[in-house]
Amino acid sequence: MNWISNYVRPRINSLFSRREMPENLWTKCDECGTMLFHRELADSLNVCTNCGHHMYISPRDRFISLFDGGVFTEVKVPSPVADPLHFRDQKKYPDRMKAAQKKTGEKESMLVAEGEIGKTPIIAAAQDFSFMGGSMGMYVGNAIIAAAERAVKKRCPLVLFSAAGGARMQEGILSLMQMPRTTVAVQMLKEAGLPYIVVLTHPTTGGVTASYAMLGDVQIAEPNALICFAGPRVIEQTIREKLPEGFQRAEYLLEHGMLDRVTKRGEMRDELITITRMMMGLPPAVKGELPNMSGDALPAPEAEAKDPEPKEAKEA
Repeated sequence: MNWISNYVRPRINSLFSRREMPENLWTKCDECGTMLFHRELADSLNVCTNCGHHMYISPRDRFISLFDGGVFTEVKVPSPVADPLHFRDQKKYPDRMKAAQKKTGEKESMLVAEGEIGKTPIIAAAQDFSFMGGSMGMYVGNAIIAAAERAVKKRCPLVLFSAAGGARMQEGILSLMQMPRTTVAVQMLKEAGLPYIVVLTHPTTGGVTASYAMLGDVQIAEPNALICFAGPRVIEQTIREKLPEGFQRAEYLLEHGMLDRVTKRGEMRDELITITRMMMGLPPAVKGELPNMSGDALPAPEAEAKDPEPKEAKEA
């Protein structure tokens, strides 16, 4: 046994060899190509610090940044029948579901929660685009109905974050039936006199746009989000004309009256606090009393000390 080649050389190589860096430490911006450190990206809520591009963020991470102290309670959603059509394409539908659940760590493509933002109780629902494209199936319909019923029971606003590629083809006509079901759920809120606020994120397309995503009392969108029914490429191929620059993007829709606001993700929480309190008839939030994401109250601005003596008395 040659101990120099079998022991000493591997030992020296291990000391001086280049250490491999974990792949998840850096993320490349899809828009400008900048490499972003994972902690810096998380602090900016997955918004590129170089170009401002709004990247994907999971519903759970969104809720942590939205609710006071990052504290929220999940609302239970009834589970629908699994694989009602026994659908199969390249994979069986149950296999696709298991793969999506393993990838995201979530049960389905929508998360419903309740908590407070700026000491204002709300119900929030958010779609997860990484879960089968955020597709709208029976579970999403059940989730929106559960969110609406909970909002009516608690007498508080419903805020919905949409992100979807449309209806879920594996559920066929049952997925399309969620369009009228969710429309009825939104009507429940309107009849109860409760605000329904929609935040459209990238992308929101298909049957989602044709139903609950465009029925809000207030329509807000994140910058440069794609919002449409049919995609721009499909439209161009159909009409055989070149579409305007930025067509079906959030800023274009704002200019043409389809949206009320385009708000950056870092400013969304303060925007929603202001809107929900105004629509619920509550007084404006006092900045010094609002808790931040860590749960601590933000420091109130120091009041200027008033001089009890008039200026003339001092001069005398």
